[in-house]
Amino acid sequence: MLAFEGTRARLDLLTTLAEGGVPGVTLYPGINVETAAQLADLTASLQAAAGDLPLLIAADQETGQLVGLGPDTTQFPGAMALGAVGDADLARRVAAAVGREMRALGVTMNYAPVCDVVTNPANPSLGIRGFSDDPALVATLAAATVEGLASTGVAATAKHFPGKGEAVVDPHHELPVLEIDRERLDRVELAPFRAAISAGVKAVMTGHYAVPAVTGRRDLPGTVSEAMVRGVLRGDLGYDGVVITDALDMGALPQGVGQIVDVIASLLAGVDLLLLTPDPESQTRLRTGLDLAVSRGLLPPEVTAASRSRTSSLRSWLAGFEAPPFDVVGCAEHLDVAAEAARRAVTLVRNDAGVLPLDSAGRLLAVMPRPSDLTPADTSSSVIPSLAAALRGHHPDVTEIVTSHRPEPAEITSVLAAANTADVIVVGTLTSGVEQAAMVAGLLDLDVPVVTVAMRTPFDLAAYPAAPTHLCTYSIHRPSMDALCEVLFGVAPPLGRLPAAIPGLYPTGHRLDLG
Repeated sequence: MLAFEGTRARLDLLTTLAEGGVPGVTLYPGINVETAAQLADLTASLQAAAGDLPLLIAADQETGQLVGLGPDTTQFPGAMALGAVGDADLARRVAAAVGREMRALGVTMNYAPVCDVVTNPANPSLGIRGFSDDPALVATLAAATVEGLASTGVAATAKHFPGKGEAVVDPHHELPVLEIDRERLDRVELAPFRAAISAGVKAVMTGHYAVPAVTGRRDLPGTVSEAMVRGVLRGDLGYDGVVITDALDMGALPQGVGQIVDVIASLLAGVDLLLLTPDPESQTRLRTGLDLAVSRGLLPPEVTAASRSRTSSLRSWLAGFEAPPFDVVGCAEHLDVAAEAARRAVTLVRNDAGVLPLDSAGRLLAVMPRPSDLTPADTSSSVIPSLAAALRGHHPDVTEIVTSHRPEPAEITSVLAAANTADVIVVGTLTSGVEQAAMVAGLLDLDVPVVTVAMRTPFDLAAYPAAPTHLCTYSIHRPSMDALCEVLFGVAPPLGRLPAAIPGLYPTGHRLDLG
């Protein structure tokens, strides 16, 4: 799967596609995507060069934390918000809306759903990208997402096989080792992948994780392990579709000239597609190495023939669907679905002080950190903070403070000074480090009612457990902020349930209502 820099395709890329032999490309936010109109023009040029058979034009349109196709697409709240709702029909409708917009933009393959079970709150690269810590719920929602995407002619990609919920480090930087036994792997991690396969998922993405219970080694990524790909995925789970690696530039894999060894190993292990990044030097190096491997007989013809057959079959499936009109992107129907998902996800965890519902009297202070990309698989930094704007739809006197993602001491001092003149404080957190928790702790020490809102994972409350009034939105997009404010002011009831336990505080499924 080729990748390239720029919002228009270069002549050499178009020539390569015209020559055949390349099944598709991966598009990256901030590199290939500016606007919906530009994206549609780009994909049209790629497809025109490739001929009649649809290309695999792929992106990470997970929604929520990772929006690969830019802000012109409908901003759905993402997987964990759907986990808080727990409704397979809603997940299917969201996925169908996502799929319609993708096909309207000429994108045919989605690197979603995330099938990882959110079992480790400290996992640095998962968070709200996962549905829940309940394997059965993840399985249900992953299958619904696969079905919703497929109904529109978009190939879903279940990731990150065999499941990275227990990771304690980010594979973008180093190799995680999953310290789980085979019984646990079968019972927890593999359950969502089984469901996705049963739902007809068209592709599975391997994660760069060591699983000693399968491979017997702590230094071997599953992506390059025959025991993992042929043994577990194709053998035990009976999957016979396309398998694609996660990005090959991750620190979990060796980089540089030796990388070709892992690439050959992954193909021999049963992988079909290699997920490349836009680095032209890396692409040339790998292509040269693969050509040499074929000429030396290191890649048997039957291996490459099987991969070609699987990818061709997938592209033929794509040909059976017509692209919807461009104006479905961001259409009213999809905005309504996004609003419904956001509204039904808002979870009231605590109302110990009886502060809720709020009224419109007095002065209200809205505080939140500026969103930041916590991993390379994150587009949060492109989202404009909108907590205060949403609150102003219900309250005439709202003061807004947006701090750094890690608030400096001087910023915290300014927040506390402003808080002393407020009658109510609504503070949102986006968990990262101790600085946000310190800011909340300072606010809680004041003699002013404070409402805390976890805008990413629900686990924030563990960082400031004394907070008496707490809600979760699982998203920072505007539909979620509007839904939050409807709950805060009693316009709508809180309907969501915790999709994952807050360790030491609340179990999965916990919720309050306002009576």
